[in-house]
Amino acid sequence: MSRNTLFKEGDVFVLFGELFGRGYATGLVDEARKAGMKIVGITVGRREEDNALRALTAEELAEAEERLGGTIINEPLMAGFDLDAPAGQPTPTELLNKMTVESWKDDKLDWTHIEMCRKHGVDRFKTTLGHVMRELDGMIPDGKNVLFAHTMAGGIPKAKAFLVIANRIYKGRGARHMSSQALIESDLGKLILQNFNEVSANTFQHLLDASSPIRDRIEASGGQVRYTAYGYHGTEVLIGDDYRWQTYTNYTQGYAKMRLEDIATEGWANGVKATVFNCPEIRTNSSDVFAGIELSLLPLLRALQKEGGGAWVEALWNECQTLLKEGVTLGDLLQKISDYQNHEAMQRFYDFASWPLPNSPEQAEQTIGTSGEIVQLHKDSNALVSDVLSYHVVTATGQLIFGETGSPAGPVLWLNHDLVARQLLATEEASKKPT
Repeated sequence: MSRNTLFKEGDVFVLFGELFGRGYATGLVDEARKAGMKIVGITVGRREEDNALRALTAEELAEAEERLGGTIINEPLMAGFDLDAPAGQPTPTELLNKMTVESWKDDKLDWTHIEMCRKHGVDRFKTTLGHVMRELDGMIPDGKNVLFAHTMAGGIPKAKAFLVIANRIYKGRGARHMSSQALIESDLGKLILQNFNEVSANTFQHLLDASSPIRDRIEASGGQVRYTAYGYHGTEVLIGDDYRWQTYTNYTQGYAKMRLEDIATEGWANGVKATVFNCPEIRTNSSDVFAGIELSLLPLLRALQKEGGGAWVEALWNECQTLLKEGVTLGDLLQKISDYQNHEAMQRFYDFASWPLPNSPEQAEQTIGTSGEIVQLHKDSNALVSDVLSYHVVTATGQLIFGETGSPAGPVLWLNHDLVARQLLATEEASKKPT
């Protein structure tokens, strides 16, 4: 297990993305706090009724700082360009809202205008980022180590037609199924992919560039600077008795996550310690749109047994068992996962080199159908085994990333289920030792 060898009390942790609810970043922030680091955050700001972007109010700022446990630089760093346009011109979202569920496949966008909006949004972001970095510079003393944790992701425009389309792509079976490839080939899809790139990937490049004066000063004064980002490029989970790479289909944001990896690789080649950590799936507020995304999380129960088991794992299994209906066992649940993993329709999706593949009617039937069947095995659809496991994955990934970042092995790393299971078991073992 990698242990933190770099960060200590008084060093600075910068969360480059706002902390909303429970997600991967929570685990990393917890580790920074335990190490005694000074925590600094940013805000994406808020939109007014007329879509004007603003900083947080005093009340919002106080709430956000309490949630973070640190200081927030109150400059609105909203990424993406879906709500940007030169004065008096329509935003991309306004143009998308002219599309209908019947017409979107054939509707065309004015790409010259879209590019003007994109440039407007990027310029806005980079200008604000310059203000943020100047303020941040004054908060980091010479000689301190700094960890920048990039957490920006997403970029789905609030277009009425897309909400219906997304429901069919991610939750549609049979007659309601819709091809993700049809979306990607449309002008609507091309715009969404561009916006994903700006939010999830290009903001990492802007961060590396804008923080270079801080990086130069810190390194010249004896400190070190690290950058982390959250990727998703599938992970290895137990399929049968072997850890094999698998992924959620269709992961439309996958193209932006590949771009994120390219940015880290390029930064690394230029001497910047930037690492994208590809994490296992968890359930979050934002992931619930993707039906079946939790299916790759459940084999962690078996991985924990394979990596050593013991009393803690037995207690976790018992906790998860209490969430299931009377007469249903965790074995029943895991058998459904095994049947799903081994189904003929799923086999082509285990090819790493061809990721991200479009969805298919057969794959959607298996993914969405199995997800629904597993929810039905629970007493309460709001208290799922996948929620319990998500909590532990957040904890383990935070520890793994924080431990690895002092001396990272490369620009792109995978936190597969074997690593997560071993981390959880090692943490449990360490907690038994007298301090």
